Amino acid sequence: MLAARAAWPLAARAQQLSKQPTIGFLGSGTLEGQGQWVTAFLQRLRELGWIEGHNITIEYRWAEGSSDRAAELAAELVRHKVDVIVTYANPIVLAVKQSTSTIPIVFTAAADPLGTGLVSTLARPGGNVTGLSVEATDLGSKRLKLLRDLVSSLRLLAIMANVGNSASVLEMREVQSAAGTLGLEVKTLDIRQAEDIAPAFDELKDHVDALYVCIDTILFANRIRIITLALAARLPTMFTTREAVKAGGLMTYGPSFPELFRRAGDYVDKILRGAKPEDLPVEQPTKFDLVLNLTTAKALGLTVPQTLLARADEVIE
Repeated sequence: MLAARAAWPLAARAQQLSKQPTIGFLGSGTLEGQGQWVTAFLQRLRELGWIEGHNITIEYRWAEGSSDRAAELAAELVRHKVDVIVTYANPIVLAVKQSTSTIPIVFTAAADPLGTGLVSTLARPGGNVTGLSVEATDLGSKRLKLLRDLVSSLRLLAIMANVGNSASVLEMREVQSAAGTLGLEVKTLDIRQAEDIAPAFDELKDHVDALYVCIDTILFANRIRIITLALAARLPTMFTTREAVKAGGLMTYGPSFPELFRRAGDYVDKILRGAKPEDLPVEQPTKFDLVLNLTTAKALGLTVPQTLLARADEVIE
């Protein structure tokens, strides 16, 4: 009996170790391009008592902008029997959702999750999926107005969207509608794969005054290519992420992605402590950033109004 009692704590500890939660993290791009977001997520987990390598394990996978690759990696995480999967970007979230109906899924950033069918309702998501919306379709008109404030000569707008991504299409339609309200003409650039990007610029035979790049994993993964081609064509650009503006895009306005990833840590914490995704409402962004690249503005011969500079949350020089 004494031997059994002495052995019990060791056995209990071994059992606890064997039950250490595992988080599957499926990124839409690469660690190099989205590392800041991962850092924010891990920091929040630490604040909540979850330390990687100590009481949680994290299995990282990176889709590198490919929805097909995301489906393979999602299936891999399901086979690994992780306790929760964290992911983002609508095509990637959809790939994960199609891979499992039982493992909880937390999306750190999804565009119009209700309109694109990721959840049943925002208040009661239903199923095994919940997370944070980026309100991409609601922000399109605001971004366009900001772009016009900077590019006063804007008359003809090019909109680039991945027509295979429902979220990207919804945003494109909203920007088209907003452009009509503002009296602007529109030319759409339909993208289905990365190889379509360069030919899309070749189609711009008519002079356009600016380029609006919609939210999408392929467009994000190829942001350097888009920025290079836009600068060569002397086109001011509006993007949906800070990372694109840091790389040379002209401007962006939208949710703070590091902040969204931090808040995703709260979802994971609740789920690991027993909450069900279907009972956790989808939340909206609370922090929005206007980011301007003055170096790009100067290269394009644009003068940024002082009123716009005063509103900016970050100015890259």
